[in-house]
Amino acid sequence: MDIFKALEEYDYEQLIFMNDKETGLKAITCIHDTTLGPGLGGTRYWTYEKEEEAILDAMRLAKGMTYKNAASGLPIGGAKTVILKDPDKEVNKEAMFRAFGRFVEGLNGRYITAADVGTTEIEMDYIYQETNYVAGTGLKPGTSGNPSPSTAHGVYVGMKAAAKKAFGSSSLEGKRILIEGVGKVGYILAEKAIAEGAHVIAADLFEEPRKRARALGCQIVASDDLFSVQADIYAPCALGATVNDDSLEKIKAAGIKVIAGAANNQLEEARHGDKLEEMGLIYAPDYIINSGGVIQVADEFNGGYNEARARMSIDRVYDQIEKVFAIAERDGIPSYKAADILAEERIAAVRGTRSIFSQHTKSILNR
Repeated sequence: MDIFKALEEYDYEQLIFMNDKETGLKAITCIHDTTLGPGLGGTRYWTYEKEEEAILDAMRLAKGMTYKNAASGLPIGGAKTVILKDPDKEVNKEAMFRAFGRFVEGLNGRYITAADVGTTEIEMDYIYQETNYVAGTGLKPGTSGNPSPSTAHGVYVGMKAAAKKAFGSSSLEGKRILIEGVGKVGYILAEKAIAEGAHVIAADLFEEPRKRARALGCQIVASDDLFSVQADIYAPCALGATVNDDSLEKIKAAGIKVIAGAANNQLEEARHGDKLEEMGLIYAPDYIINSGGVIQVADEFNGGYNEARARMSIDRVYDQIEKVFAIAERDGIPSYKAADILAEERIAAVRGTRSIFSQHTKSILNR
C-alpha cells in the first residue's frame, strides 16, 4: 500500500500508528481534516484479516466523520481510530485502553475520541483515566450519556423534512412508515412517529425488539418479507447497504416515496443513489440525518453537556436536510452528492479564513 499516495488523494492530514508491547495495543488513528476544529471520531475495536484493511477502514471512517461533522454544522473536524483485536489473545482491557488514552493525550487535543463498534462507556472510562480528550464517559463531569435518543430525534426531524419534500407537508400523521431495525434508535423513532399519528410497520431479526415494537403498537413484518407491505417511508435503522440492486425494485413496488433512516452507509454503491434519483424517490443522506448522536457528544465540549442546547442543535438536522435538497435542485444532482457538497462548501469557506493570523486560535476545546 502506498500510504502517502492514499493520504494525498483525499487530502488526509495525519495517520498515526500506536504500539504498546506490554498491553498488546496496536492502534491506528487517522485524522482527516481539522479545518473546522479538532478531529472527533470514535474508537473501533475490531478484528481485521490484514493490517492494510485496518488502515483503509480508519481512513474511510475518518473521512466520513469529516463530512458528517461539517454537514451537521459542528465546529469539529473528522478522525477515527481502529484498535486491532486479536481473537486468539486475552488482553487486560483497562491496561490496553489506558495505554491508548496516553497516546490520545500526546496528540494534545488534535483528536477527541468516543465509543464506536466494539467499545462502550466502560472503555471510554479507562481512556478518561489518562486524557480529557474523550467523550461518552460516565466519569467525566458534564457527560451526555447514551446518544441513541439524540440519534433517533435527528432521524425523526430529518424524516419530517424529507416528507415535506415528497408530500408537501412535514406531518407524519397517517403516513405508513416501514422501520427496519427497532433496537435502541429504531424503537424511539417508532415511538415518535406513532405519537404523531403515523402507522408504523416494524421488522427486526431478533424476537425481543419485535415484542417491544408490537407492544408499542407497531405492525410486525418478517425481515424476509420487508417490502411485501405498502408504505410511504422506509427507515433503515439496522445494517447498511440495504439500498441495493435486489431491493430497489421491491422498494418501488411497495409504493415507498421517501428513504430516511438511521443506518450508516445505506447505499450499497454510489450508483444506487443515482438510481433513487432516476426513480423519483426522496433520499435523506444517512450521515446527515443520523448525526444527532455526534451532535450530542460534541456538546460536551461546550462547558459540559446541556440537554436543551444540544436538542436545539439536533432540531437543525431538519434545516440541514432541506439545504441538501436545495443544493440537489440547484445543481441538478442526487441528494447523496449534494450532501458532500454541503460539507465541502462549509470546509472551503472556513479554510479561506485561515490566512488570517491569530495568536490564540479558539476551538471547541478552549471556549
